[in-house]
Amino acid sequence: MSEFEGWYWQDKAETGSTNDDAKLLAHNPPAEKFVATAVCQNAGRGRRGRNWIGMDGNLFMSLGIKEELKNLGQLVFVVSLSLADVISTLGADVKIKWPNDVLARGGKISGILMENAENGYIIIGIGVNIKAAPQLSTLLYRSTSLKENGIEIERLDFLRLYLKKFDENRNLWHKDGFEDIRRRWLQRAKGLGEEIRVMTEKGEESGVFAGVDNNGLLLLQKGDIVQKIYAGDVFYKEDK
Repeated sequence: MSEFEGWYWQDKAETGSTNDDAKLLAHNPPAEKFVATAVCQNAGRGRRGRNWIGMDGNLFMSLGIKEELKNLGQLVFVVSLSLADVISTLGADVKIKWPNDVLARGGKISGILMENAENGYIIIGIGVNIKAAPQLSTLLYRSTSLKENGIEIERLDFLRLYLKKFDENRNLWHKDGFEDIRRRWLQRAKGLGEEIRVMTEKGEESGVFAGVDNNGLLLLQKGDIVQKIYAGDVFYKEDK
């Protein structure tokens, strides 16, 4: 059962990965859409094989929804825009770093990992630094938390706000298409129109961040040429 409208909700005291929990639910779906959360997560995963460090009081959630594979590039933007919308409403100055990191005062406040599951389900794993953020020299980007930005909220209250906003943005996307989602995402995009560096699996690319295309690919202006970047880590002038 669930207290979140339209969502089946499973919450554990401790788990390895909420994404793995959600994948198990997808074997025999308890509802059309479901969400797995945990008070403590000790084996979370991030993008490109990285670990997601879980800390007490933070939110670890994995949504299970059905979506066509061809739409996943756009879905990432619905997910990250919804996070930015909620955090902004709570009072933080929010930017989004392509493809899906939400920043507050330049620090990473959340991470997203999407994976395929059985029966046509997509699992959307989201970690939100509610109470604390890891401060390790080995992290690729500086991290921060809602609490460090003056926002006091409990994990399930944030979950409730997020599911409502995600449903709203997803419904608008299905109804009206990607253009409004992309426009609103770009309004929050960090570094738009500025020089950036992108570390890809093939090496480093530099140019002006010119936007994103209909599939969510980064558009990198290099003189008269616009290069499309499928995946990578973005760095700005102020980054070392």
